[in-house]
Amino acid sequence: MAGQPNGKRPGNLKKTIRSFGEYLGHYKRMLLVVAVLATISAGANLLGTYMIKPIVNQITVDGSIAGLTRGVVTAAVIYIIGALSTLGYTQTMVRAAQKILREIRHNLFAHLQTLELSFFDSQRKGDLMSMFTNDVDTIAEALNNSFATLIQSFVQVVGTLILLFVLNWRLTFLVVIGYIAMFVYIRYSTKRSKYYFDRQQQYLGEMDGYIEEMVAGQKVVKVFNHEEENLNGFIARNEKLQKAGTSAQSYAATMIPAVVSISYINYAMIAVVGGIMVIMGWSDLGSLASYLVFARQSAMPINQLTQQGNFILAALAGAERIFHTMEQKPEVDEGTIDLVNVRQDENGNLTVCREKTGMWAWKDESHPENQLVPLRGDVRFNNVTFGYRPDQHILSEISLYAKPGQKIAFVGSTGAGKTTITNLINRFYEISGGTITFDGIDVRKIKKKDLRHSLGIVLQDTHLFTGTIADNIRFGNLEATQEEIERAAVIANADSFIRRLPQGYETMVTGDGANLSQGQRQLLAIARAAVADPPVLILDEATSSIDTRTEALIEKGMDQLMEGRTVFVIAHRLSTVRNSNAIMVLEHGEIVERGDHDELLAQKGEYYQLYHGMFELS
Repeated sequence: MAGQPNGKRPGNLKKTIRSFGEYLGHYKRMLLVVAVLATISAGANLLGTYMIKPIVNQITVDGSIAGLTRGVVTAAVIYIIGALSTLGYTQTMVRAAQKILREIRHNLFAHLQTLELSFFDSQRKGDLMSMFTNDVDTIAEALNNSFATLIQSFVQVVGTLILLFVLNWRLTFLVVIGYIAMFVYIRYSTKRSKYYFDRQQQYLGEMDGYIEEMVAGQKVVKVFNHEEENLNGFIARNEKLQKAGTSAQSYAATMIPAVVSISYINYAMIAVVGGIMVIMGWSDLGSLASYLVFARQSAMPINQLTQQGNFILAALAGAERIFHTMEQKPEVDEGTIDLVNVRQDENGNLTVCREKTGMWAWKDESHPENQLVPLRGDVRFNNVTFGYRPDQHILSEISLYAKPGQKIAFVGSTGAGKTTITNLINRFYEISGGTITFDGIDVRKIKKKDLRHSLGIVLQDTHLFTGTIADNIRFGNLEATQEEIERAAVIANADSFIRRLPQGYETMVTGDGANLSQGQRQLLAIARAAVADPPVLILDEATSSIDTRTEALIEKGMDQLMEGRTVFVIAHRLSTVRNSNAIMVLEHGEIVERGDHDELLAQKGEYYQLYHGMFELS
């Protein structure tokens, strides 16, 4: 049984239909077959009903058995053709619908991969998932059921009216009056129910969000014994949804009974008037018998048109959300410089090669004659200004440099701009002013995928994917061998705990690593960065969830990983940045102090107070 439409309507119907029509156009031959077969099916139903007239007249007029047999056989053939057409269009429509849905899902997911990080910052994960589930489901419902049904219902309404006029044009005026009454009530009921359907969707969204938050935060709920308060919050939202849903369904549920009731009244009037006309000799009995069946069936296609129309409008509303997301501008990448494998000859000259040599260089594809620039890891900020919003700056004219092999640390309170700096190195966001250079090249000239390929990053909030331990480490380098994976795990000090797991490196990770401790998840994230073997490494609170003993062991392993690499470290634990070549103290988007550990302590400024616990990093 088809689900109830959600009542939401697309805001820009014409634009949505045009966009949706482009997908339908890719499979126009299959849809044309569906339309033809649906028309034949509806026509067969009409002709089969019309055959009542000659069959009845054959019996009442001349009583011919042969004529009766011919009429019955003809009607049977017509209904068989209709049944085969129905089977044909349903099977064809299923295949066409699944192809269209596959293409929509593919295009939506592919487009999401091209969008800027700022788009995901402004979207709830539940809303994005809803497009792949709820919105695609409403489109599937409309394609599988409504497309052919609308064609069939339209043919039946038009065909029924035509045949009713052919059979008895006088009685048809009563049918037309009934049709008008049906459409007037449908219009009124739709208008009233739409208001409550909109409220229902609003309250449903509020309740879904509340449930998602409470389920995700069950540990906090139980710690503070808030189960009863949460239940009361759910009850209040559930009651609002129930009231809106009751009002919406009350109006929507009256449409079909109202249409059927009107058709019953119409049918009774036609039967009485038609019977009088037969008695008076103004019509034959066969015509009346066929006419009454048509009149009895006249409400069915109208009900179908009403119901399927609601489903199609709901599907178009879902499609509008999907197409709106697809219209979001993809991440801009005007870079022309590639990262290529190179080898060095005995004279020190670099040449491009396909095989991996462990040496990389920047190559400008727009100017092939340009000299290859060795990838060294020299990163410089020159008067960089940035804000997530145009009217609010997070960084103000930041200037800093990191020479190849140096370890640069950032310390400061929350919101000072530490993580923002590392996000700008990755070009997750575009700067408002100044320049960022990588080996002397403006990062805006480097293709984003090549720039990010040269960087490794370990975030405070680790994200693990469903798969084995080895698969999650290999995510840093999809071509990594098992030996390279295990070597990276050793560097990150993760090998020992991995081998203690039931299946070792083949142990499945589920629920974003729910079967592992937070510290173990971060060890895997560090191993993932290690297997990527990047020249520049970014550690954003990489050891925040690891105990001091494990942290010390990791740092020994990280020394090997960081050897010869440029490293940016963000840390709250000042003990982890003592051996940095330079420490940047940030406050309110500005570098207020810079120097190594001993120099900053000697200044007895902000870093000195932070280090001795006079200030707290929050």
